[in-house]
This record gives sequence, structure tokens and C-alpha cells, in this order.
Amino acid sequence: MQWILIAYAAMSVVTILAYGLDKRKAKKNAWRTPEKTLHLLELLGGFPGALLGQVLFRHKTKKWSFLIVTWAIIALHGAAWAWWFLRE
Repeated sequence: MQWILIAYAAMSVVTILAYGLDKRKAKKNAWRTPEKTLHLLELLGGFPGALLGQVLFRHKTKKWSFLIVTWAIIALHGAAWAWWFLRE
């Protein structure tokens, strides 16, 4: 169980860095990180970092299509954890 929490923390760090880098690129009108990549990082456990990155960098907070996918990924993680703890 401890390794899972470490993996979530590590992926969150990677994800928040990706959000920060993408925000910087957006300001400079440079090549951006694809949204699919950001969502993949969330799916791999980086969703806490994604939420923090959205708040800290004010990034991807108004694009509803992006936010719906982010919250679906969070719900998927929640369902997986509920299944894990409630299984017989």
C-alpha cells in the first residue's frame, strides 16, 4: 500500500510540473503539451497534482471539456479505491 501512495505522490509531482510548463508555453505562444498527455498523467495517478496545478497556475480551469475528463478520471480513481476497500 505504501508504494501506491509513493506512486501517487511521484505522479502528482510530474503532473504539476507538466501543468506549469504548459502554462508557461501558453503565455509564450509556444508548442503546448497535448491535453491527452495531461489526462494520461492524471490517469496514471497524477490527478492530485493536476488539481493543484490548475489552482496554482490558473491553468485549464475554464475549459469545460477538459475539466469533465479530469473529474471523470478522479471518479474512476475513487471507484477503484472504493472497490479495493469494499471487496470481500
